[in-house]
Amino acid sequence: MSSFREQKIAKKKREILRSAAAVLAEKGYHGTTMEEIAAQLLMTKGSMYYYFKNKDDILYHCHQMIMELSLEKIEEVVNSDLNPIEKLESAIKAHILLSTKEKSMFMIMDKPYQKFTDDQLNEVLDARRNYAHYFDKILNEGIEKQVFEIDDTKMVRMIILSAINYIQQWYNQDGPQTGEEIAESYASNLLKMVVKKS
Repeated sequence: MSSFREQKIAKKKREILRSAAAVLAEKGYHGTTMEEIAAQLLMTKGSMYYYFKNKDDILYHCHQMIMELSLEKIEEVVNSDLNPIEKLESAIKAHILLSTKEKSMFMIMDKPYQKFTDDQLNEVLDARRNYAHYFDKILNEGIEKQVFEIDDTKMVRMIILSAINYIQQWYNQDGPQTGEEIAESYASNLLKMVVKKS
């Protein structure tokens, strides 16, 4: 079990990552300095370096934090006793609720090829492949149990992920719809694409 000090450091790192993501999402990766990220947190640039090596390191850890949360949620859904329709609905909703709650984090995760070193890029792409694989598992289970009508699992998964990832482009926390309402609407409409008509 991790010590209290380790938990405190982990909590501080998450705080830094969330604030950094907000600055990076607003000003763009190249338009943001470590000083600006530190100022947002009322920290000195020196104390920032205690937690992260540089801006690239912050971006990489933002991605890892979101992927860990995403994988944790989808693993829970895939390993649950829900039927495939409920699993797909839950996976879509969980993704949307996380992406609307952590909008800045998701916004800075696009174009990984331009932002990471080779080793980091491999880890980032592995995490994304794992995540996509869980959606494939749900879709294939639905085909096996004859509740989904799908010709091409990979294509359907790409359509679902493209749709739910595009939310960051237009979602506004002060907009008329809550994350929950958007999740409900997306899940209901995307399920129509795969669920067998009775």
